Amino acid sequence: MTTRQIIKQLLERAIKKNYGKKVKAGVEKPQNFFFGDYATNVAMMLKQDPNKIALFLKSPLFEKVETKRGFINFFLSKEYLQKKVGQILKQGERFGDLKIGRGERVNVEFVSANPTGPLTLGNGRGGFCGDCLANILERSGFKVTREYYINDRGKQVVQLGHSVIGDEESVYKGNYIEELKGKMKGVLVKGPILVKVPAQKYADRVGEKAANIILKEMIKPAVKKMGIKFDTWFSEKSLYKKGEIKKTLSLLRKKKLIYEKEGAFWFKSIPFGDDKDRVLIKEDGEETYFLSDIAYLTDKINRGFKKIIFFLGADHSGYVQRIKAIAKALGFPVENIDIIIMQLVKLFEKGKEVRMSKRAGIYLTIEELIDEVGLDVARFFFLQRSPDSHLNFDLDLARKQSAKNPVYYIQYAHARICSILRKSPKYKIQDKGYKTLSHPSELNLIRQLIRLPEVIEDTVKDRQVQRIPQYALDLATTFHQFYRDCKVISDNNQSTKERLALVLAAKIILKNTLSLMGISTPEKM
Repeated sequence: MTTRQIIKQLLERAIKKNYGKKVKAGVEKPQNFFFGDYATNVAMMLKQDPNKIALFLKSPLFEKVETKRGFINFFLSKEYLQKKVGQILKQGERFGDLKIGRGERVNVEFVSANPTGPLTLGNGRGGFCGDCLANILERSGFKVTREYYINDRGKQVVQLGHSVIGDEESVYKGNYIEELKGKMKGVLVKGPILVKVPAQKYADRVGEKAANIILKEMIKPAVKKMGIKFDTWFSEKSLYKKGEIKKTLSLLRKKKLIYEKEGAFWFKSIPFGDDKDRVLIKEDGEETYFLSDIAYLTDKINRGFKKIIFFLGADHSGYVQRIKAIAKALGFPVENIDIIIMQLVKLFEKGKEVRMSKRAGIYLTIEELIDEVGLDVARFFFLQRSPDSHLNFDLDLARKQSAKNPVYYIQYAHARICSILRKSPKYKIQDKGYKTLSHPSELNLIRQLIRLPEVIEDTVKDRQVQRIPQYALDLATTFHQFYRDCKVISDNNQSTKERLALVLAAKIILKNTLSLMGISTPEKM
């Protein structure tokens, strides 16, 4: 149980005992330590005197309980903080693990870029955020499946074919298109196209072959370089091969959710919160992507996932309402679907934006970026900002191997810890209480260490993964301040032992935090 949960429990029990009311008390960490380690506005909710409620909250957990402007502010006791060091050392890598997921199955779908070209910076942002959230959910007790949806049929595949052929319907450009031409033996033909193979079908065949090459030789190697391991690579074509599209149409007809208009078949999505009904089958008999979306979501539900999370690009914001409309129509709880829209990434070098366009063939791939700045830096920089805000990637800062680069600043804290512990082989760290840890910088460091489970819990609730890199930065800063203010190895044997224990606890938490982001923990720098 986290410290915040303990306080929440104490509050709720005190209110029930003294007021006969069952409430859900909100407990938060104030931005300013002047207002305590934790605070609650439950007195204002109940319209009761906060001073009176504070009197009911007697616990060795608190040094003091104060009230200000209707809030009740809690200050943790020194003794409680000292004991938490031993708890961290005892739990080790398990510290921060939660059980709130209770083994519930969650599908996290991310990246899912069309197999029409290499992965770009935008794909990288969704990839790192999705992978980090999956790590957090796993640490919280959920059973997570990481999934990549391959759009390997339809218009974009035909456009890819035309681009490789090089005719007037070409769309995609770049060196990779020229490279594909050299790999298309047995598919591309020189000279006039045979009469037996219509131009459209020929482009489709070329596009399908090219998409397979891109997936195998560009996308999957890039994903591996990003440090991501997908559990499932789900092909859109498989929905057709397995007859799932026909089953989906049959299900929708059975539910009377399809009607015919102007020669096309439509899905009744307005009654389920969408802004308009959606076409399932066009006048010419071609199935739409929306039909595939319904079949795909149905497949996820049938696989037993209780929560479904999508990471989609900025150009897919219109998908939010339609996906939720599908879920409602299928009887799946809409609150169990999260759709996270990743905003655009802009690359800056020497203070100027580097213009990029995938279709024009002018862009930096995620692999090239990783080669340039390293995987750890790429991951951290992409995770720093909220997914719903634009990200300006500072290439010059990312290249720096100094404390100005937040990644190196954090990793240096870990390396410094390892250096301290290497120099201290004669001290055996034991869990026998840490009563000499009373310096403000020592106690502040402990306060930061015990926040990890709460940071994880908050991120599970709102999916805001940028909270993790910020916590890592706060923790590193607090450790560096502790190292500046407190001499770890001194003539005082007991103080040395206990400060070494605190240093080891800091190492555990810092490593646990960096692992959530998929970032390495170097022991020397």
